[in-house]
Amino acid sequence: MNNNNFDISYHSGVYTLKTQHILPISLDKAWDFFSNPDNLAKITPKEMGFIITSGTPGQMFAGQIITYKIGIFPGVKNNWVTEITQVKEKAFFIDEQRFGPYKMWHHEHHFTPVEKGVKMTDRVTFKIPFGIFGRLAYLIFIKRKLYQIFSFRAQMLSDFFK
Repeated sequence: MNNNNFDISYHSGVYTLKTQHILPISLDKAWDFFSNPDNLAKITPKEMGFIITSGTPGQMFAGQIITYKIGIFPGVKNNWVTEITQVKEKAFFIDEQRFGPYKMWHHEHHFTPVEKGVKMTDRVTFKIPFGIFGRLAYLIFIKRKLYQIFSFRAQMLSDFFK
């Protein structure tokens, strides 16, 4: 797998993170893995203590609510509630935060067949709460943490899909 791109831009008070990976697998296999919310724990750093609290969600569907507990700081757990808002099978799905650490979180997952497998593109548009203090937290901590999370994810996907 290649990590072709990791970029975060700032515009109109929100951030947009974009990352792309080429997975050496079929579109069917990529979709089966990513459309099952249970697999999110497998690609999230262990120190974050990620657990789904709404039970085993199974295959995703539009309107599905999933609740999590996740460590945003060492020793600090946060509840996070997301809704799967859109699903186009084998093309994309979108999850949005309903309650959680961000003021806004809109995460698009796109899948495109390419010559060597599947190009997976993540596009996350988010807003941090607390005004200037949130902006400082982004500069000091959040940007680095997001990079670590998505880098870990890229490495785990590379290991899973050799």
